[in-house]
Amino acid sequence: MSPDTAIYVLELIGLFVFAMSGALMAIRSGFDVVGIVVLAETTALGGGVLRDVIIGDHPPAAFRDPLYLTIPLVAATVTFFFHPQVARLGIAVLIFDAGGLGLYTVTGTVKALDAGLGMLQAVILGVTTAVGGGVLRDVLARQTPELFKTENELYAVPSTIGAIIVAVAYQSGWLLPAAAAGAAVFVSGFRLLALWRGWRAPGAWAVRR
Repeated sequence: MSPDTAIYVLELIGLFVFAMSGALMAIRSGFDVVGIVVLAETTALGGGVLRDVIIGDHPPAAFRDPLYLTIPLVAATVTFFFHPQVARLGIAVLIFDAGGLGLYTVTGTVKALDAGLGMLQAVILGVTTAVGGGVLRDVLARQTPELFKTENELYAVPSTIGAIIVAVAYQSGWLLPAAAAGAAVFVSGFRLLALWRGWRAPGAWAVRR
């Protein structure tokens, strides 16, 4: 499997898991079937569309490849009919979200590097790809984005570290398909470990008087 094919497959898997997390949140928020589909599609495609607009890839990949629209629709349909079974997993939304975070961090960073961006810019776009859909999901669900809550566990930090690893490996010529998959697993595992251990980013520093 070529690196381009591996990245494409990873991105399609990311579409499914992010869409499922969006559909689950829509169901928990009491949305109807239209809202479920919209939230699933937005969660899956939002970050990637932002990335493609920034790097000048027009029209965005989401509107060129039918699979980009079809896979989130399938994920929304599966979740619509089987959400009681999925919800019984308890941490299903968090697991799916962590999986999408890892996969999108890798694919977003690689696509930015392929477009000729520098390492810093690619890292920023990799993180934007990973967290953008989740932020849009929370806004549409009328919730404060999880990304900005100091009481929530690390979210953007695992993505940032993963994007740096991918950028360094890419520039060094070490980013083989297995390494890309490993980086995605690292980011997802870091996010889940942060949830388990309660790791949080610090808030504003307060001066004691």
